[in-house]
Amino acid sequence: MTTSQVRVPAHDRRLQIMGAAKELFARQGFEGTTTRQIAQRARVNEAIIFRHFPSKEDLYWAIIDHQCEVGGWQQSLRRQLTSGATDREIFAGIAEEILTRRAKDSSLSRLLLFSALENQRRSQRFFQTHVVAYYELIAEYIRRRIEQGGFRAVNPLLAARGFVGMIVYHSLIQEIYGGKRYQDFDVKEVSETLTNIWLDGMEVRDGQNPRRKAK
Repeated sequence: MTTSQVRVPAHDRRLQIMGAAKELFARQGFEGTTTRQIAQRARVNEAIIFRHFPSKEDLYWAIIDHQCEVGGWQQSLRRQLTSGATDREIFAGIAEEILTRRAKDSSLSRLLLFSALENQRRSQRFFQTHVVAYYELIAEYIRRRIEQGGFRAVNPLLAARGFVGMIVYHSLIQEIYGGKRYQDFDVKEVSETLTNIWLDGMEVRDGQNPRRKAK
């Protein structure tokens, strides 16, 4: 009996197909990957793919949504932001989690880069579905700290994007562009260093007016 003939529970079969498709999409892009290649990689009949996913597009989004769900991004972020820790501890913890997660599996980053290049509609859908809420959670925390006088009066959403942008850019350099082959930084050191740089521009210093907008 071949692997494709073995009876596998529907949930496990879906994961098997998604795992194979994720590897191919991350390496070849959405447009460059066929369902026949996915079937060969998953060692199933091509018809089985369409039994679980109406289209290649549906399969693609099932992978994206599953990756985000398994990662538990927003739940973890909420825990960090409501932990009662110091600003430095909270943001260094967020940075470390992002870097650790992306270092373990860079396939989602690759999928999203292909999406941005191949089809803006896909990247916009991901941004609206998963990224907007993530940024807004951080921005809400920044708003509270501004109101409390701990942070300077800046645009909270831009500040949130600036923080996450530093972390994600470092990850792209290391994991996607091969930077870690030349300089393999310690994740904790990177998290603390980038957090310190960001907080140096955000925190209100003695004698400063927290309500005065930075130029």
